[in-house]
Amino acid sequence: MTRGIHAAGAVQAKRKTTVSLLSLPQGALSLQPLPEIPRVKEPQYSYVIAQVRENIDRFGECVVLTRVGGFYELYFEQAEEVGPALGLKVGRKRGRGQGEGVAMLDRFLKVLVQDMSRHVAIAEEFPNENKDEKEHASYGLLWERRVVRIITPGTLIDEKFMDPWENNYLLSVWPDGGSKGGEGVERTVGLAWLDLSTGDFFTQATTAGALTAELARIGPREIVIDESCRGTPEVELLTEEKRLLTFHTSTISPLDTDSWSSLLESTSHAHNLIQTGGFGREEVSAGSTLLSYVKEKLQGLSMKLQPPVRRSKENNMLIDAVTMRALEIKSTLKDGVVGGVGTLLKTVRRTVTRGGTRRLGSWLTSPETSVKIINDRLNLVEHFIASPHLLDDIRYKLKLTHDSQRLVQKMSLGRGDADDLVSLARTIISTQDIADSVSSHLPKKKESLEVVKGLVGRIERLEELAGRILRSIDENGLMLRHTLEDREAAEMTALAEAVERGRVLSEEDVEGGEEDVEEAVVVEEEKPKKRGGKKAAGTATTSIKAAAAAKKTASKPRSQRILKEADREKVEPWIMHPTASKTLTKLHKSLEELMSEKQLLEAKLLDESMLSEHLVALKWTPSLGHILHIKSRSLPDMEEGILSTAISVGSSKSTHSYHLPEWTRLGSRIEMARLAIRTEEQKVLQEIRKQVILNIHALRRNAVVLDELDIAAGFAVLAKESGWVRPILNMGTEHKIVGGRHATVQRSLDDLGRSFVANDCWVGGEEGMWIITGPNMAGKSTFLRQNALISILAQTGSYVPADHAEIGIIDQIFSRVGSADDLYRSQSTFMVEMMETAYILKNATPRSFVIMDEVGRGTTVDDGFAIAGGVVRYLWEVSGCRVLFATHFHGLVELVQAWEKEEGGVEGRKKIGAYCTDLVEDEKGGWMFVHKLRKGVNMKSHAVKVARMAGLPQLALKTAEEILEKEKEKKK
Repeated sequence: MTRGIHAAGAVQAKRKTTVSLLSLPQGALSLQPLPEIPRVKEPQYSYVIAQVRENIDRFGECVVLTRVGGFYELYFEQAEEVGPALGLKVGRKRGRGQGEGVAMLDRFLKVLVQDMSRHVAIAEEFPNENKDEKEHASYGLLWERRVVRIITPGTLIDEKFMDPWENNYLLSVWPDGGSKGGEGVERTVGLAWLDLSTGDFFTQATTAGALTAELARIGPREIVIDESCRGTPEVELLTEEKRLLTFHTSTISPLDTDSWSSLLESTSHAHNLIQTGGFGREEVSAGSTLLSYVKEKLQGLSMKLQPPVRRSKENNMLIDAVTMRALEIKSTLKDGVVGGVGTLLKTVRRTVTRGGTRRLGSWLTSPETSVKIINDRLNLVEHFIASPHLLDDIRYKLKLTHDSQRLVQKMSLGRGDADDLVSLARTIISTQDIADSVSSHLPKKKESLEVVKGLVGRIERLEELAGRILRSIDENGLMLRHTLEDREAAEMTALAEAVERGRVLSEEDVEGGEEDVEEAVVVEEEKPKKRGGKKAAGTATTSIKAAAAAKKTASKPRSQRILKEADREKVEPWIMHPTASKTLTKLHKSLEELMSEKQLLEAKLLDESMLSEHLVALKWTPSLGHILHIKSRSLPDMEEGILSTAISVGSSKSTHSYHLPEWTRLGSRIEMARLAIRTEEQKVLQEIRKQVILNIHALRRNAVVLDELDIAAGFAVLAKESGWVRPILNMGTEHKIVGGRHATVQRSLDDLGRSFVANDCWVGGEEGMWIITGPNMAGKSTFLRQNALISILAQTGSYVPADHAEIGIIDQIFSRVGSADDLYRSQSTFMVEMMETAYILKNATPRSFVIMDEVGRGTTVDDGFAIAGGVVRYLWEVSGCRVLFATHFHGLVELVQAWEKEEGGVEGRKKIGAYCTDLVEDEKGGWMFVHKLRKGVNMKSHAVKVARMAGLPQLALKTAEEILEKEKEKKK
């Protein structure tokens, strides 16, 4: 049987064809176009899914979270990639979404942005105004999803997972492409950084060599690099250090400062500052890159940053990254926890506000070099110590304030809500109370009086703004709303968990199941698997209608979700007083009149139905709208009166629901009145926000004053409880400490009931360097660190742990007190230590303070001794700075003494002192460390005794002692 059409792939009979040679084409074959490659048919998606696909393609570097009703969802490959990290189930059908309720957004962002350092694009719902209303309803085109913000580690604003005690800096680095840096000249690098949550904005010019030190001080969460700077040595260095880098193509010309003005709080002031502030071209380029990046991530949100503050290395003590870690100023060496136990920040922190704590961290990493500024801070601390009642009063009132820096910045970004405004108003009132308290307790000392008056004079009175806020916002209504929202959140969480126990749903599933959804969620019981059988793919434990109910309920206006009908009739959680505006007053009056009409209608229904009041209700439900609800098995006469127009829309054994034209019309008018009130409330809220923005400069100035008062009050409490003294600062180079102590170690010993052995340090005067010897575990390293920390505290403006302290201003502190292998860069411990040492020798100045511990270890004894000697001589002859040098190379002291004899006392060159700690043994073989320093050299390190303390096996100890004795015999 022959078929007319062959099926694809069927085998046909071969045919033989004979042709002549002349019939074949002769000559070169003409070029024929290649056949077109058949196009792959694009997958067809629903409108919602197509929007998601478009956003994912547009923001390719971002994880896109899309708002769908009351949920934020992931789709396509991103659901597979990050869904499991968020604890979400992954759908089997490509294009299916997975997500959680709106309340889970912060948890998603914490995992994605903070933990995984990902960029996240937030796509919100907006009414689609481009289509006909009927088409919307038919094809699900009622909403469109647009990306409103891109969130990165450096562009956080008010996310709940942000650390309130730490700044969240975004930094831009711009290397100078024109300066190659000749012999002894380093390339200039421009820095610009900001905290989008507070509006702080800074710039600085530095060098390539000091870049890592500056980054350690600033502590950026993210670093932005212009694409044109990719591959420069500075960027390669940041990459090696595993910094979080983002490359960006700027939309702002590198030197276009005019574009800055629109992003700053005061356009005219900012323009003048930028033009006259002495900003270098590298700083301006870095700032332009930074602002361009932020504008792109905010996707059109307004932004009001503070005018840029230009930082100069001459104004602050420089603490490099190695020293920052070694001294554990903000994070511990052990686990790197910022502000954790064992850090200087944790030890000295007595602040009670978030802004004060953030500023304290900044002060500790950037101590002042101006004697006047330091003394002004110390004078304020001294005043608080002398006025204990004022101190207690100020700290109590500071606790009543809120984080106004971040509150104001939220307002500038259009994100502040009614709660934020109330917090801001309360802070304004507390600020004025604090100013009044300080003004009523003025110090008698002239210097302190000037400081206090200057501080109070910087506070601007804003009672009118606070009054406007508190007269407008209904705090009781806010409290009620939060109570109801908490109830709703609990219900939504339970609903989401019920959905999560079932199968993952696609948007098509939800759209198809919404039409006949009731308010209740029905959970199907999962049937047990048959023995030996497999569970069917896609089996769900929660029905499609259940999930659709969750999404439909979540998508309703909040006023229709958070209150049951009975509650909503009794009290509506308005956020504004009816007197907040004339329009609100009229709208509330109209609503009251409508509610009176409803009461009359209810009374009429009760009369006609002859039923009890609790059996008849005029209600609204998401699925049925405005209905007459009757709880009764026997129905009243429905033939006469108003009940004759009722249309049944649902019933059960004990309840009946009807559409009543009179109630439908009246209920719609009531809902419109409520909507009008909510709309007007938002208008009033926006007007108040605008007033806040008009006062943004004053609010930020006041916040800075509160921070400074909080730090000074905290330092006063610390000094009183710890017995610290006021340091004397001068422009000399001497470091005179009597009875100095290590702040953190002493605190730890106090907790254990043990005492700390204080020590004196007089380096920088007649003796410019101290060489310190002594046993292991006898406190040499602690002594080195405590003197560096005392200097940092003194130049921060704090009292210090000592009996007396007189310190010449220090421009840089350097530390070489312990390193580890850097396997990432193939560098051994010895190599790392030599690099750190080289950095110190190249950068230390006569005003620097250097602490070095065991330089030369990690190699042979002879080589190590030689290197240590070379370092000591360079610091002594060339650098001329204050140095504390701890070592086990006892011969260094003799070597130094020989140099001093050879030099014969070079004019201006200071001596090198030798000091040591000890170990004392008793007649019974017992021993103890003596942590008190004495002048001289200790020729024994007693390492075997320390090894015995550490628990080395007896055989190892015995062998070590024998070897040690033999070596001693050889040297005799």
